[in-house]
Amino acid sequence: MTPCSRADTDRHDRSTTPSSEPFAKWEGTDVSSHETHTTSLYPEVDEATLAQLVEALETGDTTRLAPARAAEIEETRALARFSRVRVPGAGGVELDGALWLHPGDRARPVVVMPSPWTHFGWLLYVAQATRFALKGYHVLAYTARGFGLSKGNVEVAGPLDVQDGVAALTFVLSRIDGEPAGVGFLGDSYGSGISQLVAAHDPRVTAVVALSTWGDLGEAFYENETRHTAAVEVLRGAADEKRLSEDTRTRFDNVRNNEDIEGTLDWARERSPIHHIEAINNRERPLPVLFANAWHETLFPTNQLLTTFNALTGPKRLLLSIGDHSGPEMSGIIGLPNRIWEDAHRWFDHYLLGVDTGIDVEDEVVTEIMWNKTLEGRPTWGAVTGRTERLYLSAPQNGGDGTLSDKPGADGQVAFAAGTDTPATVADKIIATGNAELAGNPKVYPTAEIDRAHAGVWATAPLPVTAELRGVPRLHLTYTVDAAESTLIAYLFDVDAEDNAHIITHAPFTEPRGESGRPVSLDIALQATGYDVRAGHRLMLVIDTIDPFYGDATVADSTISLALSDEDPSHLELPLS
Repeated sequence: MTPCSRADTDRHDRSTTPSSEPFAKWEGTDVSSHETHTTSLYPEVDEATLAQLVEALETGDTTRLAPARAAEIEETRALARFSRVRVPGAGGVELDGALWLHPGDRARPVVVMPSPWTHFGWLLYVAQATRFALKGYHVLAYTARGFGLSKGNVEVAGPLDVQDGVAALTFVLSRIDGEPAGVGFLGDSYGSGISQLVAAHDPRVTAVVALSTWGDLGEAFYENETRHTAAVEVLRGAADEKRLSEDTRTRFDNVRNNEDIEGTLDWARERSPIHHIEAINNRERPLPVLFANAWHETLFPTNQLLTTFNALTGPKRLLLSIGDHSGPEMSGIIGLPNRIWEDAHRWFDHYLLGVDTGIDVEDEVVTEIMWNKTLEGRPTWGAVTGRTERLYLSAPQNGGDGTLSDKPGADGQVAFAAGTDTPATVADKIIATGNAELAGNPKVYPTAEIDRAHAGVWATAPLPVTAELRGVPRLHLTYTVDAAESTLIAYLFDVDAEDNAHIITHAPFTEPRGESGRPVSLDIALQATGYDVRAGHRLMLVIDTIDPFYGDATVADSTISLALSDEDPSHLELPLS
C-alpha cells in the first residue's frame, strides 16, 4: 500500500467539511437520589485525549502523543487519508462524520460505525476506527442525528436513523474506487441497535458487531410490565432535551408517567431487532452477528438480548462480561487493549477481510464469571446451563428469616408492608456501580439492615460446595395484596459469614390490573447470570416493593402476603453448570 496521491487527496477534500467546534462534556447521575441531570454513559472518556488523536490524524503533528500511539497515527497517515466529512442523511439532514479512505481500486472491506448515545459522537470511535484503517479497511464513523455536530432530532433508532445508516453506507461507497470486499456495521450502545436495524433493511451489509446492545426495546423499557424509569431518565439526561424529537419526548414521558403503554410498546417494536428477525434470517447470505453485553446491564438487561441472539440463524457469537453498560469495552474505546474489541476485530477480519482468525469455529457463547473473571466458552446458550436445582421458599420458624431448601416446608405465609424502600437495590448508580465491579469492588449490601417489616427474606444454610450459577434463574410464587395494583422486586444475593452480600441478579414484576385480595401468580425469569457462590456462603432471596430504578405500582401501606403451601409450592429454580 502507498500514501494517497495528490489526485486522491483533492478528490476526497471536495467531499469534506472540517469543523473545529468542540465536543461536549457533562456530569454523572445518582440514581439513588432520584435527581437526574445531564449525564454521561461514558464517564471514563477523556475528550481532550481523543481529540488529540483526531488533530494528529488531520495535521500529522504527533508530538503530544505517546510513542506507540504516535507511531500508529503516522502509519495510518502513510496508508490512508483521514478527513472530517458531512454525510447527507435522510431528509437532507447532515451528519457529522470522519472518513478513513485508502487509495487505489483494490477491493477492500468497509466498516461503518454509527455513534453511541452521546454528544461525543463519532469521536468515541477514533482509536478503533484507526486500527481498522491500519488493517486495510475503509472506515466511516458518523454521529447519529440529534447528537453532537449532526443535525436533526433524536429518533431513538427509528426509521430516519435506519435511513441515515443506509445513506451513510451509500456515501462511503461513492467515495471508493471499485466494489467493496464486504460491509460491516459496528456500533456501541445506541450505534449497535442502529447497526442491527440497518442490516435488517440493507442487504449490502455483510457482518455486524453490536456492543452493549438491545434486541427488544419494549422489554428493556417494560420488564414484566415494570417501567425502567431510571434507564429512560438517564437516556434522556445524556441527550440534549431540546434535540429530542416530539415523538421521542412523548414516549419518554409515557414511561415516566405510566401513560399510553401500548402506544409506546408499538413505537419500541419498530426499533427492536427482534421484530425484524425474519428479515435478518431470510437474507440470501447469512448475516454474521457478534453481540457483547454485561451481566449487570441496567439500560438493556441481558435477557431481552438473549431472545434475539437465540433467534438468529446465521453465524453468531455472544460475549457476557462483568460490569454495566459499555463498561467491558471501555478500555478499548480509550485506546487500551481490550478483549471485547479484539473479538470485534477478529469477527470482521474473518467475515470481511477473509482472514482465518478461527473465530468461526469457536464457542458461540463466552461468559466472564463473577467474581473470578474466568472465561468460559459454550457451543450454544442452551449449553451454558448443565442442570437446574429447585429451592423451595419456606415460612420462618420461631422467628428469623424464611428458608430456601430442597424440599417444601410446612404451609404458612410471609407478610410485609409495601411502599418503603430497603437497602436491597439494583445498584447505587447506573454505569458507576458496574464500573466499580469491573475494578474488583462490587457493591456490598448490609443484609442485616433490610427491614423485614418491609421485605420478605429467605436464605439457604451455608453451602457445602461452590455453587456455579450459569444461566437464567426463575422464580415462582403466589401472593395477595390488599390493593388493586402491586410491584415486587426480587433480588438474589451471595451472603458471606458476616451477613455482607453481593448482588447476583434480580428482576421486577408488576401486576397493574389486579383485584384487591385476589391471588396473583408470579412466574418470572431473573436476569441471566454467571456467578460462583463460594462454599460457606449463603444464597439469599429478598423481595420488596420499591426500587429507585423502577416505576412501581405499589400502594403505600398495603400488605403483601406470600402463600407458602405444598399444593403450589413457591420456589426458586437455579441454573447450574
